[in-house]
Amino acid sequence: MKNRKFIAMGFVSVVAVMGLTFSTTLFAKNEVEPEEAQNSRLESLAKFTKVLNIVERYNVDNLTIEELMEKSLQGLMSNLDAHSTYLNKKHYENLKVQTNGEFGGLGITVGMKDGALTVIAPLEDTPADRAGLKAGDIILKINDDSTLNMTIDEAVGIMRGEVGTPIDITIVRKDEPKPLEIHIIRDIIKIQSVYSKQIFDNILYLRVTSFDKKVVSDVKKEIKKHMDHDEGIVLDLRNNPGGLLDQAVGLVDLFVDSGEIVSQKGRDAAEERNYEAKASATITHAPMVVLVNGGSASASEIVSGALQDLKRAVIIGEKTFGKGSVQVILPISDDEAVKLTVARYYLPSGRTIQAVGISPDIEVLPGEVTTRENKYALKEADLKKHLESELKKTNDTNTSDTSLEDAFKESQKKIITPEMLKKDIQLKEAVDIIKALIIMKGK
Repeated sequence: MKNRKFIAMGFVSVVAVMGLTFSTTLFAKNEVEPEEAQNSRLESLAKFTKVLNIVERYNVDNLTIEELMEKSLQGLMSNLDAHSTYLNKKHYENLKVQTNGEFGGLGITVGMKDGALTVIAPLEDTPADRAGLKAGDIILKINDDSTLNMTIDEAVGIMRGEVGTPIDITIVRKDEPKPLEIHIIRDIIKIQSVYSKQIFDNILYLRVTSFDKKVVSDVKKEIKKHMDHDEGIVLDLRNNPGGLLDQAVGLVDLFVDSGEIVSQKGRDAAEERNYEAKASATITHAPMVVLVNGGSASASEIVSGALQDLKRAVIIGEKTFGKGSVQVILPISDDEAVKLTVARYYLPSGRTIQAVGISPDIEVLPGEVTTRENKYALKEADLKKHLESELKKTNDTNTSDTSLEDAFKESQKKIITPEMLKKDIQLKEAVDIIKALIIMKGK
């Protein structure tokens, strides 16, 4: 299979950002099998044909041979692993639509975890996000259809639909006493994969929501725009379900001069690849913190894991999802294909991501910052001889400069304020770490 196009990593999802590249030809190995192996293969195929004939003849439902073969292929692929599947004409066409165009959907990425259909991440400002779906939610039902024994592709096919149409998702959520029913209206899914904000005056906040084909160029553009005055970078990969491998490698390469970023190892030696950093691609050595959580999967785990192994960034948040396998789409006809796991990814240290995930350097659970004010604390203003004149100057400055306040309101969407940080304890912890790194770098 060495001539096969390399396929992007990522989940088959309700949004069109996990792009899988389609190969056009299925290349078979021209290896001569030993006679014993050939006999074993023939015996196994004969057994399969015999079972197929028995089911066709005696099964209570009158199924055609085509229907039985499709069920056989579905069973074969789904029993290999959670991400391999057989794509019939309908599902193959759906996958092409997701990869190549806009469509009505919910804006969630789903995967199989412990045999259950699980929300990997809701993408920001999509119907699923606005309706309150969260990473880790287990989907019990889609409308009235149970997800028991439902494949990822079948689930995606049901959740996609005409813009403006409703859908009900029944979920089980950790710490909730009973299942929740989420009502969602489908919409066109358009994703802004990269955006930035300023944290105070010397920290750049970069949010990457998925790894589409423009991530590296967009991140590079944002860093160059702020490079003159930014002393630290917070890279937020929370709820990022993955995407294109080359973009994950390219993103790491912006921050490191040398070393292995990730390696790919499969059964076939032709599938093995090593991806190395190039000094020419590096654009900044600013201190970094990376934010991750249980919705960070696939390509985002490669980025965070590589930066962790290469001692380039501090990883903060929660343990990631744990998807480190490579899927390819192999057509078997013009209308059908199989999606097959062909390799796994390994980080610079040699550790695998698959079913393990990335453990943060500093674990911080989500939530708000809670503080208590000491009503009995003695302050300068409480003293008899406090500096009234200085206090008056301060008060006058705070109340009279309306132009500054108006300017702040105008730029508020591009600035993360201390008040905003109090609403996100993980981000606040990241900012505190960055401040310490900046101080240490200065020393």
